[in-house]
Amino acid sequence: MGFPGTWMTESESVIYRVVPKCACSTIGQIMFYSDHGRFFDGDIHDSTAGLHKWAQEDSQALIERTVKAQKTYAFTCVRNPYTRILSSFFDKICGIQRNGKRYRGNLVPLLVQKYGIEVGGDDGKQEFDQIQSFRRFLLFARDTIRWRKPMDPDIHWSAMSGHVSTYIANGGRYDKIFYTETFNDGMREMLDHIKTPHKVDLKKIPKFNESEGHGPTRAHPVEDYFDDLSKHLVWEIYKRDFQLFKYDFENPGNKLPIGEIDLDEVHAKLGD
Repeated sequence: MGFPGTWMTESESVIYRVVPKCACSTIGQIMFYSDHGRFFDGDIHDSTAGLHKWAQEDSQALIERTVKAQKTYAFTCVRNPYTRILSSFFDKICGIQRNGKRYRGNLVPLLVQKYGIEVGGDDGKQEFDQIQSFRRFLLFARDTIRWRKPMDPDIHWSAMSGHVSTYIANGGRYDKIFYTETFNDGMREMLDHIKTPHKVDLKKIPKFNESEGHGPTRAHPVEDYFDDLSKHLVWEIYKRDFQLFKYDFENPGNKLPIGEIDLDEVHAKLGD
């Protein structure tokens, strides 16, 4: 299985396990900058040089050796499950992607037909009932994760603990897992632990948001999208994420964690 979703700087200063919808674009660009003194021109997910990625065959042996040696600082970043699944809906389902097309081709027509979801018309910019459509999307996301029907779960809405676990199960260990919601604090701590060819000033780092502008703007507060049934579905899908990463299940309006991540607990429970 190896280490899918794992990125490492060419200087081997730091290793990062990508978790989709958790500031991965900004993190990747900071890693790129720390080696080269410049940002990658374009979406960092499209880079094929300047950053080691498991998806690049030439990088795999080096990543595997470095991960298993456990001498290089390794980290990942997580996000509140409520805001993460909402972001996936507006970006991937309602939005037009970088290539000018809908995400995954026939996915949206399938959702419109089978689940009665609206997405704001052909350009994603027309008015529609966001709350009703999101709740129907949540049913679909649950179906993909629980029964792998009508398709396998997508990386953007599959549980964070699943992404985080592959790194542990194959012989890696995290030195830090921090929160998207307190991003600068987490990145500062990580950068303080490593030596980089180029100094990173977090105050001057722009926010790289690959999904920004793809879809309609969220029209309501987060908590308005989640009634009792929606919360039940979210718990069914993301129970482990709430428990391990200490987010507030009871209050969808509270995006901040309510505890500290216990790395030993994460490694014990996700390493099986």
